[in-house]
Amino acid sequence: MKSIYFKELNSFLSSIVGYVVLLVFLIVLGSLLWIFTDTRFSTFEYASMEPFFSMTPVLLVFLIPAITMRSFADEYKGGTIEWLLTKPLKLSHIVGGKFWACFTLVLIALIPTLIYVFAINWLAIDNTTLDFGAIFGAYIGLLLLVAAFTSIGIFASTLTDNQIVGFLLSVILCGLLYWGFEMISRLPFFAGGADYYIQLLGMDWHYNAINRGVLHTRDIIYFLSITILFWQATLFTLKRKRLN
Repeated sequence: MKSIYFKELNSFLSSIVGYVVLLVFLIVLGSLLWIFTDTRFSTFEYASMEPFFSMTPVLLVFLIPAITMRSFADEYKGGTIEWLLTKPLKLSHIVGGKFWACFTLVLIALIPTLIYVFAINWLAIDNTTLDFGAIFGAYIGLLLLVAAFTSIGIFASTLTDNQIVGFLLSVILCGLLYWGFEMISRLPFFAGGADYYIQLLGMDWHYNAINRGVLHTRDIIYFLSITILFWQATLFTLKRKRLN
């Protein structure tokens, strides 16, 4: 797994496209949080990281598919998938190497955002300070969301040899799981009881629960379950291709 991990990491970081993707993410996020009136930090009357934790998932829906889209699509297109699947490697090690490489890349993109925490705390007036405990918990929620999106993105990449198609499939799946159930719950048909249980199926509900500073076991299990589910779906798809 280690060899797959470093191969994927080096492949992404040795390409100018990789750096462009990470740079665009940071520029767009920074612009939304510091420049645009409707979303910037200064619109809040108190020191808060809430705009950051609200906006980041929206951008991750596009960033993570951009990182994962080549995971297996490139292997299919280059014809190296047969060579990879016949190597004396467990499929779980192949998937694990690619998963952790993509997860690491997203982590690299998120590390610079820690500057926002110290900047907002420094700019706070009336000697108010940020709730660092709640922020730590919210970052944990963000990492759980990243793991789930990464697993989905890698699965989508196994379904096609076209990177763009893999990107679009991943965006659609991530978007549906994040916002889809929340939108369905708002239908008048589900009002008055069922809407709550439908919301529980969506990532948005569980992420916002953690974002409020409460690390509940239920929410952690939810994200880990989604991650494992799509990890297993990826293994199933690769096993079928190995048999074919």
